[in-house]
Amino acid sequence: MKHVLLIALSFAVAMAGCKKKSSGGCTYEKGTTVASASEESAVTTYLSSMGITDAIEVENSGLYYKVDTVGTGLKPTSMCSYIQVSYMGQLTNGKIFDQTTGTNTATFVLGGLVEGWKRVLPLISAGSTFRIFIPSSMGYGESGVFNPNTGVYSVPPNSVLVFTMKLIAVSN
Repeated sequence: MKHVLLIALSFAVAMAGCKKKSSGGCTYEKGTTVASASEESAVTTYLSSMGITDAIEVENSGLYYKVDTVGTGLKPTSMCSYIQVSYMGQLTNGKIFDQTTGTNTATFVLGGLVEGWKRVLPLISAGSTFRIFIPSSMGYGESGVFNPNTGVYSVPPNSVLVFTMKLIAVSN
């Protein structure tokens, strides 16, 4: 029950933060983080170990993505765009820390997500399947994701994140 309440509260905060100002601007920003050399090395070492040689780096940032199937739908054009996705988030050791299941999808405001998603998704058309390889500073960073109820990190601090995704729909 607490988990559902936390998700609902997070969604409400994200929705409130996404209201357009009277000037028509969006309050979210995409982010400009550049991964440290050690973070980028962790990502590129993972890519190499998986035989992925054609991932694209985003703006010399250390953030990489690979489109597996190109869609023909809309791309998010604003940090206040709503995105509907199916996804699986993993650590580089293969441990899944979050995912949609079956035919379930999730809808988010783009600007309320981790920086790695905010920077890659505007490059992707709805209908695409793709993977994102996120250095820790554009994911959960030094904090990781800790569950105080279990006393366990679902995402340890300084973890590279690997998301396998399908962008289902975009509402700009």
